[in-house]
Amino acid sequence: MNRADSKTTARFGHTRLPEEQRAALHKARKLEWLTIAFLAVTVSLVFLVLGSSQAMKAAWIEDLLSFLPPIAFLVAARVIRRPPTEQHPYGYHRAIGVAHVVAAVALLVMGGYLLVDSALALITAEHPTIGGIELFGQTVWLGWLMIGVMLLIALPPVFIGRAKMKVAEKLHDKVLYADADMNKADWMTAVAAAAGVAGIGVGWWWADAAAALVISAGITSDGVKNLRGAIADLMDARARTYDNARPHPLAAQIEAALVDTGWVARARSRIRDEGHVFHVEAFVVPREGVIPSLDHIERARRECVALDWKVQDMVVVPVAELPEEFLPGATPGGER
Repeated sequence: MNRADSKTTARFGHTRLPEEQRAALHKARKLEWLTIAFLAVTVSLVFLVLGSSQAMKAAWIEDLLSFLPPIAFLVAARVIRRPPTEQHPYGYHRAIGVAHVVAAVALLVMGGYLLVDSALALITAEHPTIGGIELFGQTVWLGWLMIGVMLLIALPPVFIGRAKMKVAEKLHDKVLYADADMNKADWMTAVAAAAGVAGIGVGWWWADAAAALVISAGITSDGVKNLRGAIADLMDARARTYDNARPHPLAAQIEAALVDTGWVARARSRIRDEGHVFHVEAFVVPREGVIPSLDHIERARRECVALDWKVQDMVVVPVAELPEEFLPGATPGGER
């Protein structure tokens, strides 16, 4: 966890990351460029052996879609460095969320199209055929080349995805996490496509469409999951961890730190996930007889900012009593 300088003055919407996160962002950019280069090779190889296989078509389209998350990340990583303006007083951190939505919508739309297309091929009992190809003076069944290519490209994305996953956690980057999650699952697409082609080879005409159905279901599932998370963030839902697995623990840490100041009786906060960073509004009820000074409030704010690098924009608001939404049991979302 990176600590902010305790003497940091109020600064909103700033774009400078701590050293560890800057290094992580640099590594993430390199990984995304590596992904794009690998995909360029993969898409070309698969296109050369595409044939009439439904599974190979689905795998090829998924590879094309895989360009979207890294491109969205690289564009967003440039946009977020812009300083706040009068028109964008919170800065441009939300570019990460916009990139997440773009990638998720593309996945969902194309996944749905492939799902319907594959299901129709299965229902109509479409019998794909895979012919031969002249290679070094010999006629070779194209299916062998298809299977070889899919197995060749199956493993590298797994290792790239694992590397991205570690960086995504350091950056609290949900676009990078979604991309890493897709990369880690790419081996299943490759194996499913290879299995579908092998099924055609042994006379199981339905194996190809079934494999395409599995691949397209995976794409659609990724799209639904990512779109749900992206929209929730843009609608200022409760801040969650980078993988959307659970509510982010920082809210409870901030409230505990405020109470520990000595002059705060009760504290609750609400957090906007701006992309890499959080915007925090903390409401505090002073202890009886205490009238907090500007020094009290500023010191409390600094101590909270020092908890985690993601706490960049924060305001501390003294109130006579906590807003109704924060009272225990007032709303389902009010529980901690």
